[in-house]
Amino acid sequence: MASLHLPCATSTGTHPSASSRPLFPKQSHFITSARRPHARLQVSCTNNGHTDQGKVDRRNMLLGLSGLYGAANLVSAPDSSANPVKAPELDKCGAATNLNTGKQLDINCCPPIVQSIVDYKIPPVVRTKTRPAAHKVSPEYIFKYNLAIDRMKRLPKEDPRSFMQQANIHCAYCNGAYDQPGQGTLDLQVHNSWLFFPFHRWYLYFYERILGKLINDPTFALPFWNWDNPKGMTIPPMFNDPKAAIFDEKRNQANLPPAVVDLGLTGNKDPLQVVSNNLTIMYTEMIRGNSSATDFMGQPYREGTPVNPGPGASERGSHTAVHVWVGDPRQPSGEDLGNFYSAGRDPLFYCHHGNVDRMWTLWQYYLPSSKVPDKKITDPDFLNAQFLFYDENAQLVRVTAKDSLSNLEMGYDYERIDLPWLDYRPPPQTATAKVTRTGTAAARAETVFPLKLDKIVRVLIPKTKKGKADELLVIENITVDTTKFLKFDVFVNDEDDNVLELDKAAYAGTYAQVPHKTTTQTATTSIRLKLTDLYDDMDVADDEDVLVTLVPRHEGDGVTIGGIKIIENPTPAPAPAPAASS
Repeated sequence: MASLHLPCATSTGTHPSASSRPLFPKQSHFITSARRPHARLQVSCTNNGHTDQGKVDRRNMLLGLSGLYGAANLVSAPDSSANPVKAPELDKCGAATNLNTGKQLDINCCPPIVQSIVDYKIPPVVRTKTRPAAHKVSPEYIFKYNLAIDRMKRLPKEDPRSFMQQANIHCAYCNGAYDQPGQGTLDLQVHNSWLFFPFHRWYLYFYERILGKLINDPTFALPFWNWDNPKGMTIPPMFNDPKAAIFDEKRNQANLPPAVVDLGLTGNKDPLQVVSNNLTIMYTEMIRGNSSATDFMGQPYREGTPVNPGPGASERGSHTAVHVWVGDPRQPSGEDLGNFYSAGRDPLFYCHHGNVDRMWTLWQYYLPSSKVPDKKITDPDFLNAQFLFYDENAQLVRVTAKDSLSNLEMGYDYERIDLPWLDYRPPPQTATAKVTRTGTAAARAETVFPLKLDKIVRVLIPKTKKGKADELLVIENITVDTTKFLKFDVFVNDEDDNVLELDKAAYAGTYAQVPHKTTTQTATTSIRLKLTDLYDDMDVADDEDVLVTLVPRHEGDGVTIGGIKIIENPTPAPAPAPAASS
């Protein structure tokens, strides 16, 4: 495949020109509780020692791919909001919930309580920090990183900057310790919605500043696990030293290096096929499968919204896969990385989320904007959503989503790394898929839903029009058991039904979740998968229906799907460029 070279466009607003940014790669060459009256399994919460507050074969393509970033504009922020999610009330933090252990765990998910809360102002950026790729760092960096984590672990347990207090931020925000202020016992959840990216960006921001303060180095920058590039598709070596402060024994022993991370969780044992699957997944979730900003970022989550309105493509794809792939199956609930309540106890979590945050940066500014004409979310309910964190001085601060929109204004950037997935579009599929598979005729969608997805299901779905239309596949009323790892992949007109291979035009996308606990233990959501490019790569011009295949990657039940339909893409196409004057 020919290398893709895009011009270095200049961004508007405060983002510098592309040519000045370290993100741009060179040409690539690589090889392969009292407030909770109902019974729950609880994680005990205390507050500073006080009592509870209540609660291919395409192998040849793996040699010499390249990519550059396109450009998009900065988001402009409205000044006011109607119903954004408010910061949690720490004095009403209750018992978070653990999964499947049948016993309480002696951890503290609730932070220390202080009376003073300061609205945080990002300090002036004197020098932009560069977050390095974890597989490329020097021995000096590894020493400094371990020293910082070791000092964090030695802080008094009641210090909000200590290792377990920082780890428990994720537990409190993600496993039911907080309620939405003013909304009764409705859980506050920062996953599976448009809060996902800004919350985790702030989380890493303060974590990084705390580590820098502990070693008296304000330039210290967290590493990122470069799992989207074949050179980084194993657990970074520095995390595998049992004597290191960044080591965690609760990891899947079968997935330690040299195992290649399986972003599709297909179970394929061919490393080259896994790499090819991974690059296809990245292309699909970053470029091919989104028609709007919320398709990538996550669905709206406002004051009073039930949990899980809908995860974006990146969250439910590569993000979730890495959590589950690293989590230890020897543990009752996939601890550490494989469960929300315990994920922050593995230092690898912050390295993983560094790359997740990098995906948001790439999406915002550097990927071709033609795929999604408007990448901005200007809704004030998004921009004015609030979170609470302790900063490097142990001061409780309040932050908003709108202040996290620019990583450069927050003082950090990412090392320049190739994007081999940027031009990894699946090869065209010319043959029309047969309606009958393995002796079973595919039923029409309206006759089979709702259904429990505990096996492969194939259904016929009518298109809105003949030809290569601009359409979306909507999978709606997905009701899930939140305590389980659940995942299913979606294929359209799959020719060969080889579900271990994703590097083909038929692959449309995925839904997946990391196990966590909610008050109700169930959540209902929907996802949208853009079909426009998929149609372009397939022979669908004369088709009135398409064959959709749903492939569960989990074992057993846990997912009920209410229906599937195809709709016209409501997103307006970008205005054509003005004709050049003669």
